[in-house]
Amino acid sequence: MPRPHRIQLAGVPLHVVQRGVDRQAVFFEDTDREFYLNTLEESAQWYGLAVHAYCLMTNHVHLLVTPEKGDAVSRAMRRLGSQYVAFINRRYRRTGTLWDGRFRACVVDSDSYLLVCQRYIELNPVRAGLVENPDEYRWTSFGCNGLGGSQRLLSPHAVYEELGETVEQRCAAYRGLFSEVLDTDVLSEIRESLQHNHVLGNDRFKSEIERMLARKLGTGRRGRPTKAPGFEALPRIEWVGEVNAL
Repeated sequence: MPRPHRIQLAGVPLHVVQRGVDRQAVFFEDTDREFYLNTLEESAQWYGLAVHAYCLMTNHVHLLVTPEKGDAVSRAMRRLGSQYVAFINRRYRRTGTLWDGRFRACVVDSDSYLLVCQRYIELNPVRAGLVENPDEYRWTSFGCNGLGGSQRLLSPHAVYEELGETVEQRCAAYRGLFSEVLDTDVLSEIRESLQHNHVLGNDRFKSEIERMLARKLGTGRRGRPTKAPGFEALPRIEWVGEVNAL
């Protein structure tokens, strides 16, 4: 069966997920995570990629990005993945692959789903039961998007910037969105879109993507608009619940 075609369009946000092979860990120490983020920043700058949100879980990664060119995401992820695997293999004296094949991704309707995706990404540690609040987990973008921290890696999307005129106003408005629980239908839409490389958006957005691609997208589920405001030296770590989910 052919692999699902990934849609990548210049200027259109993309929710990206990549996880470890056989659901094994890809991060073992804070140094690993720091190297990953530094390499992500370099790759994003090199290929023209705006990073809006991220979350580094133990065995997978979530990113929300917007490419300047259609192939920027694939190029950046290829460079990031290969350099990170080489770093891990040297550091832990191992060989072989680390990632479970290609990354999964879905294009995101910025008007209806961009801030929903950011919340979904930054709430991963909460859903996994690792922390009670998103500000308690160091390895997400919430410290910048929700608390006003500074990080060269991140580039706020225009939708986020419309939350307020100042950093304080934007952060306060963004934190207010977290008082609303993401309902199960929205969670299912996001996960299904990632699993099958579908479009995450309403009918209008899907039609616009079809126009940009000059082709039909198939029978993928159409979203509804949402209000926006192996080496033995390496331990095999298996988590339950959200950590192993897309």
